[in-house]
Amino acid sequence: MVAQIQELDAQHWVKTRSSLDPDQSTFLTWTGKIYAWIPGEKRKLLFKMVGVSISRCLPTGEGNWDFTSRELTYYLNPENDEILRQWDNPWTGETVPVLHVANDPVQGHFQGKFPAQVEGETTTFVFDIFPTYPNPLAEDPKFAEYSPYQTYQAAELFKLTVPTADLFNPNLSAVSQLRLSWDRIGQWLPWMKMSDRPGNLIYSAYGSKVSGLTELPQLLQDEINTRVPLYKQAPKAFSDGEDMTSWLYFQKHFPAYLAGEIFPLPADEEV
Repeated sequence: MVAQIQELDAQHWVKTRSSLDPDQSTFLTWTGKIYAWIPGEKRKLLFKMVGVSISRCLPTGEGNWDFTSRELTYYLNPENDEILRQWDNPWTGETVPVLHVANDPVQGHFQGKFPAQVEGETTTFVFDIFPTYPNPLAEDPKFAEYSPYQTYQAAELFKLTVPTADLFNPNLSAVSQLRLSWDRIGQWLPWMKMSDRPGNLIYSAYGSKVSGLTELPQLLQDEINTRVPLYKQAPKAFSDGEDMTSWLYFQKHFPAYLAGEIFPLPADEEV
């Protein structure tokens, strides 16, 4: 069967990415690999990864929703799948602390129509996103060795496949299943201390929705329960201000990075 492109309402996308129930936290988890891609060199597997997005959607009017979430991603030793606390940079010979992703909040607004590929029993949302904006670290000389580029630039390629029937079932606040494919092309992460060395990171990941914290990979459960209980649930309200990114997190916690502290830094549960 050939997929047909249909324009679906925002509520169908809300059921996919999160939930129509504003009291519900939704867990979307992924695993994958991260490669170095340098001109003239063979690809090099640097890290495995495991992550989770904990989200909530809040209705703001007829067909409009505020999306709010928190994200964790851990960089793992590709040989034994253990959390990396330090990384031996094979190009510079330097050992640096690892800053795992702990972005809070990550937000957006859902409204209007969302194109989807409807193919019988399954529907796939496809989003190719190319964020480009001034690098917040570029103007500060102390970050010259970490992220000197004037412009942050990346490509994020998402495909989310769900049961078609779930989207149109009025008794469901969220889809019962979701398959995620996520690929990313990005610049060197600031904590890698790669300066202006040519090359990019290639991310290749897949994932799914799970029903709650206890269905996450054990590593994430352990970290959330012991170090970052803030990530037991999505933010309770939409907040003003900019989204947290790995670049802003690095900027905010640069002294802790230099001190060799363990990341992500502890974060207490929201009351």
